[in-house]
Amino acid sequence: MHTVSEAFSLALALILTGGSDLYQIVGLSLQVSLGATLVACALGLPLGALVAIARFRGRNLLLIVMNALMGLPPVVVGLLVYLHLSRSGPLGFLGLLYTPTAMVIAQTILITPIIAALSRQVLEDLHGEYAEQFRSLCLRPAQVMGALLWDGRHALLTVGLAGFGRAVAEVGAVMIVGGNIDHLTRVMTTAIALETSKGDLPLALALGLVLLGLALVINGAVQALRPVAQRPLHV
Repeated sequence: MHTVSEAFSLALALILTGGSDLYQIVGLSLQVSLGATLVACALGLPLGALVAIARFRGRNLLLIVMNALMGLPPVVVGLLVYLHLSRSGPLGFLGLLYTPTAMVIAQTILITPIIAALSRQVLEDLHGEYAEQFRSLCLRPAQVMGALLWDGRHALLTVGLAGFGRAVAEVGAVMIVGGNIDHLTRVMTTAIALETSKGDLPLALALGLVLLGLALVINGAVQALRPVAQRPLHV
């Protein structure tokens, strides 16, 4: 059993040397979370733009549902994905359970509502400010959505970063559908849980420090992009 000071010293040594498969675990974490973020943005940004400009019966109910889904319990998402991808499930023939692809699917389901809801708010504010200009140009809804997505890209990038931050810190869903298999589906959060239970505090601390560093980088990027995102919209 290491003392706290010894554990921190060994953790820093692991980060500097990349020992104990540290970099492999970090690399897989980034691969899975970036993949999920890209897919979630491809789904969530157009959905957010559509809801931002559309006015239809039941829109308020849809907004309530979108906002509620931002708080999806990860273990519930993991369970639902597991049931669908297990051998007896409807998608079991794909053989995706306990693979990085299953982890990407689970994280995508978790962060798509976050990206859709946050982007809807950003784009609705832009649309409210320039709605008359859009009408004067007789733009079709698809053109309006395209203009909003392009000119709001800096603000939407911060939305994507928020989604990535949520994905990379997730543990419950990826543990269920990935299985925490060494050299295959073991990511930073699941490895921290496992190594802590085993008493391997140096590796758990090293991964925790890397995860904390990623969180700081993401928040720094959001703060740096915020002034750029305030520039006027051009149509």
